[in-house]
Amino acid sequence: MSLTSTRPISVDPPPSVKLNRRWNNLAIGLVVLALAASYPLTQISPGGLLSGLGDSVRFIFGSPDRPYSGFFPPDFSRWQTYLVEMLVTVAMGLWGTVLSLILAVPLSFMGAQNVAPRWLYNLTRPVLDFLRGLPDLVLALIFVAALGLGPCPGIMALALSTAGSLAKLLSEAVEAVDPGQIEAVKATGASPVLVLLYGYWPQILPLFASYTLYRFEVNVRAATLLGIVGAGGIGFYLQEAMRGFDFRSTCALIIIILVTVRLVDWGSARLRARII
Repeated sequence: MSLTSTRPISVDPPPSVKLNRRWNNLAIGLVVLALAASYPLTQISPGGLLSGLGDSVRFIFGSPDRPYSGFFPPDFSRWQTYLVEMLVTVAMGLWGTVLSLILAVPLSFMGAQNVAPRWLYNLTRPVLDFLRGLPDLVLALIFVAALGLGPCPGIMALALSTAGSLAKLLSEAVEAVDPGQIEAVKATGASPVLVLLYGYWPQILPLFASYTLYRFEVNVRAATLLGIVGAGGIGFYLQEAMRGFDFRSTCALIIIILVTVRLVDWGSARLRARII
């Protein structure tokens, strides 16, 4: 005859779970507190937004007492020029992304705690913060002053800003790799370069492809604005139309940009699915 224990089973979570819950509750509380404290600074006004919707509608679709006002119908009379400049903008995003990889890949390993020595890690992280912190428009202005007007300054600006973002994301992917595979490669007597190639790289490749394609999409959108400061692309014509209150041409440019961004997003998704 077997004896069964009548001792009640504890349903209390372990201490580690309780500690995580406390930290989660503290984080949620801090976010709510930050939102409440910053609300007066934001000047958010739901009532003002609702009362101003009529003015927004008249601004977009025009007003009967103001002939030729509004964004519709769009003016595609210069569509050939717009398409060429849109292709320039896409090329800027592509080149900016590819050139950024030259910096991002080595910086990602230099900024990973499980790969780089502590001194190198501490030097690399501020560099990544600096690259990410500089706005694209400011970088474009700096390169326009150095290189003159045209797409090249925009490409250089996108390359530097993208390198900082990509390197940070990839460094976090490097820090999350499975150490077992790394040890297996090291056990074969492989050199440090081979450990990176056959231990780390296969594990971060899917994230590398995903992050790179995502940044390409972001760079195409960002490149549309760099033309405002003379860094090439369709942004120059967008600024020209808006400054001249030519809202119908502005509408045509916006449509071309939206269609292009959608095509880039669709192509990136298909390519990402093939790679991953």
